[in-house]
Amino acid sequence: MERIVVSSSPPGGLDSLVDYRFARCSHFTVVDVENGKIINVSVVPNQSAMTPHGAGIQAAQVVASLGAQVVITGNVGPNAFSSLQSLGIKIYVGAGGISVKDAIMRYLSGSLSPASGPGSPGRGMGRRMGRGMGTGRGRRW
Repeated sequence: MERIVVSSSPPGGLDSLVDYRFARCSHFTVVDVENGKIINVSVVPNQSAMTPHGAGIQAAQVVASLGAQVVITGNVGPNAFSSLQSLGIKIYVGAGGISVKDAIMRYLSGSLSPASGPGSPGRGMGRRMGRGMGTGRGRRW
């Protein structure tokens, strides 16, 4: 049996869409596969989604505690990527926006490629006063 965890949009499950984000997705859909067939599906809320810092590492720990051997998502940041790799969990990216069931079928058919490296880091909780690229206060030319 192989356990696959998919970052998913609410409410989770096979008909939900794969979330583009790993650490900040709202749910993880846990799919058990045996002999190329789905034998069990469960949904777990992602408690790390609302943490201000370190969501990638915490999400990787949650996924590991669920017994995942494979993660399917849209994108995974550098902290989550290194955490998942060190835990021996295979990472597949680029599935954001398709149904969880479709992502599982693509994985089983070999049409999803493993991640070669992390994507760009996320923006966290987005509550900081960014400096941006504008010519406003603090910008020096």
